[in-house]
Amino acid sequence: MLHATELLGAGVYDAQGNFVGRVKELFIDPGEQPGRIARVLLSRGKFRPLVARYDQVKSVEPGLIRLTTDEYHLEPYQPNDAWLALGKDLLDQQIIDTNGQKVVRVNDLELSDTRTNGNAEMRVTHVDVGLPGAMRRLFKGVIPPALSRKLQEKLPQRSIPWEFVNLVEPDPKRRVKLLLTHERLARLHPADLADIMEELSSEERNSIIASLDPESAAAAIAELDDRLKPQVLEGLGPDRAADILEEMPADEAADILEHMAAESSEQVLEEMEQKEAHHVRKLLQFEEHTAGGMMTTEFVIVGQESTTAEVVAYLRHQDTNMDQLDGVILLDKEARFAGVVPVARIVLAESAAKMEDLRAEPQLSVHPDADQKDVFELFDKYNLRNLAVVDADKRPIGTITVDDIVERLRARA
Repeated sequence: MLHATELLGAGVYDAQGNFVGRVKELFIDPGEQPGRIARVLLSRGKFRPLVARYDQVKSVEPGLIRLTTDEYHLEPYQPNDAWLALGKDLLDQQIIDTNGQKVVRVNDLELSDTRTNGNAEMRVTHVDVGLPGAMRRLFKGVIPPALSRKLQEKLPQRSIPWEFVNLVEPDPKRRVKLLLTHERLARLHPADLADIMEELSSEERNSIIASLDPESAAAAIAELDDRLKPQVLEGLGPDRAADILEEMPADEAADILEHMAAESSEQVLEEMEQKEAHHVRKLLQFEEHTAGGMMTTEFVIVGQESTTAEVVAYLRHQDTNMDQLDGVILLDKEARFAGVVPVARIVLAESAAKMEDLRAEPQLSVHPDADQKDVFELFDKYNLRNLAVVDADKRPIGTITVDDIVERLRARA
């Protein structure tokens, strides 16, 4: 096993044993092979740097590289933005450990040395994020490599396989050139991804959000600290922010927009689809700490004389987030609020059972200007899962769920 820090600064000798220079950098060309060391940059003092290709390396060991050719067959160095530099782009950089679900710092890189057609082909196998890599760098040039390795054997090893590495790249254009994707990030639970993002800089957070589809991005942003949500959306631009907010419940979108700069908020609303923007604008009319400011306008309404079979058939054809549906709101013949039926009762009831016979007691509702403290007390006193919000004519205009209550209480803690 080799390490990048043992090769950076190593002496390089040609096929005749003549000294050529020292290793200044190791490059990966992700467009060719995502883990192979494609080029070795050689520093030669006052002379122009040279580059040795992977097929010009004969042997490799700590502090020493031998070539299969002489220096006259090496290429003059030409910068290439598509190359990934191990020293410059990776060492000391933050990466995302998708298994440990955290952000870690690169202390070193482990490389394999495979004989291929008479050459020594180097490949990155692991990223060292533990104490051995830190110690290796600390004592580089101070103690012999053999002694350094012996001391490291007693330290706990911690590394991430190269194929599981997700690089945090603030510049989206550069990331595309490197062909590095964030597919594994999209498979993380939104809460875990949010924890990771909170450890990053604003540029890095925006880079991750830019790599996700709108639905995954919306789920991750919803789990962020409330102070970060508007910052992230404002950093994305109106078009992208609108796409993401359209994937959120209207009340969550309204909460974020309310804390954005007025000009930015209006630009995002103008980019949103008309239907979603209409729901959000309605919610923005209410004060934040009122029932209206807490409610969502996305809820299910059925007539109180409907049967279970009719309601189930109706729900199957609705674009409803079933994970957040705790109950359906009932209307009487005058389209006024007539109670709430928990979803559990609908599931367990006979198909001919009527909604009015399944509704929960007491039949509670609040007006949109009710203070959130009063709403908290109702949820606590009656162990509610949801609470209807009605207008002056007792017609439902929204609903407050227990998730909304938990989120508000957490924000106050």
